[in-house]
Amino acid sequence: MSGPEGRAETPGAVWARQCSLRDAGGHAASGHDVVPRGGGGARATAGTSAANASAGSASTGGLSVGGGANGGGSVPAPPAASASAVPVSAAPQGADLEWDRAVELIRAADQVCLVCHVAPDGDALGSMLALGQALRAMGKGCLASFGEPFTVPAILRFLPGQELLVEPDRMPEAPALMVSLDAAGQARLGSLAARAGRAGALIVIDHHASNTAFGGVRLVDPDAAATAVLVEELIRRLGVPLDGDIAQGLYAGLASDTGSFKYPCTTPEVHDLAGRLLTAGVRPEAVSRELWDRAPFGYLQVLAGALARARLERDAAGGEGLVWTTIARADRDSRDVPYDQLEGVIDQLRRTDEAEVAVVLKETDKGEWYVSTRAKGSVDVGRACVELGGGGHRTAAAFTMGGEPAWIIDRLRAALRVPDETLD
Repeated sequence: MSGPEGRAETPGAVWARQCSLRDAGGHAASGHDVVPRGGGGARATAGTSAANASAGSASTGGLSVGGGANGGGSVPAPPAASASAVPVSAAPQGADLEWDRAVELIRAADQVCLVCHVAPDGDALGSMLALGQALRAMGKGCLASFGEPFTVPAILRFLPGQELLVEPDRMPEAPALMVSLDAAGQARLGSLAARAGRAGALIVIDHHASNTAFGGVRLVDPDAAATAVLVEELIRRLGVPLDGDIAQGLYAGLASDTGSFKYPCTTPEVHDLAGRLLTAGVRPEAVSRELWDRAPFGYLQVLAGALARARLERDAAGGEGLVWTTIARADRDSRDVPYDQLEGVIDQLRRTDEAEVAVVLKETDKGEWYVSTRAKGSVDVGRACVELGGGGHRTAAAFTMGGEPAWIIDRLRAALRVPDETLD
C-alpha cells in the first residue's frame, strides 16, 4: 500500500509505504485475517482516518494455554538490552496518529487494561503482551485479556508476559483507561466490547484500513506493516528500553504480519526494526520454529485430507484462478487437532501456480465456517470479504458465515473480481 502524500518520514520509522497488502477499505495478519464476528451480510467499511488490580499480582485464572498440539516447547528468555540500545526513531507525524495524547493518558494512569481481538494471532497477542510488559516496567498496574474463547493458541504459548492475562470477566466493568490492539472494530473485541465502550478513555492501536474509527484516541495507520510497529513506537515514546521479553512479543507480531518477512510490506525499515529486536536478544530461529515449523502428527493427516479435497477453478476470480478446500470440525476432531492449529493450511494451498486466490473454509466449534482467503496481488480479496461481512487486507482477508460450503463459495466467487488497472 502506498502511504499518504506528503508524509514526513525519518530513518527508523517502520511504515510500509509501498506495501501491496492493502486493506479492503483502501487495506493483516498481515498474513493473518481480520474478521468481525457475526459476518454474513454485506456492510460498508468505515473510513481509515483516525484524526479524530496491579500487573505484578495478576493471575492467569482459568486461562487455557493452547491444547496439546505443540508439545511443551518454549523459547528461552533472551537477555535484556541496555537503555542505550534504544534508537531515536521518529515515526510519521500525521494527524491520524495521536501520539502525544496516548502518551499523556498512559503516563497519568495507575492501571491500564489491554485487550486484543478474539482468537488472537501473533501480532495481536505479541503486541499486547509486549506493551503490557513495558507498562509494568513503568510501574503501572496492567491487566490484559481477549474475548472468549479465552485460550492462547498453541503456537503462541511461548510468548513471555502471559502472567498479565486474566479471564475476560475479571476485567473492570468500566476501565479508567483501556487500550485496544490489532482490532479493526469494537465488535472484534468480543465479550470485552462493552467494557471498551464504557472505558473512561479508549486508545486504539491498529494497522487495518477497515478500522471503524472507534475509540477516543487512535494510533491507526494502515501503512504500518504490523500493529507491533505502532506498539514499538509507543514504547519508545514512553521511554521504556527494549528488553528481551518485550522484543520477543514485538518480533512475533512483526514476523507474523509480514509472513516471516516474505510479504511486500517487508521494507528496509521493517528489517531495521527486526534488527533492533534481534539486538535486544530475540532468537529468530526459536520464534520461527514456534510459529511455523512444528505441528502434531494429526495435523499432517488433516492437511493431507484438506489437500486431497482441494478444487481448482481456473476461470474464477476474473480468470485468475481459484483454489479452495474445506476442513470440517469432524476432520480435526477425529485427529485430535485443535482449531487454532489449522492456520498453516492455506499457506500450502496458496502455492498453486494456476490460482491467484486460495481459500480455506474451516468449520468452527460453533458450526460456522471461517473463510480464510489469500491472493498474490492482482485480486483484492479484502474487498470481497468486506462485501461478505468480514475484512482484512488486500491479499489476506476472511469472513465468517453459516451455511453449506458450496453455497458460501458461490457467494465468494461472485464477490471476487480483478481491480482496475489504476490500483497499484
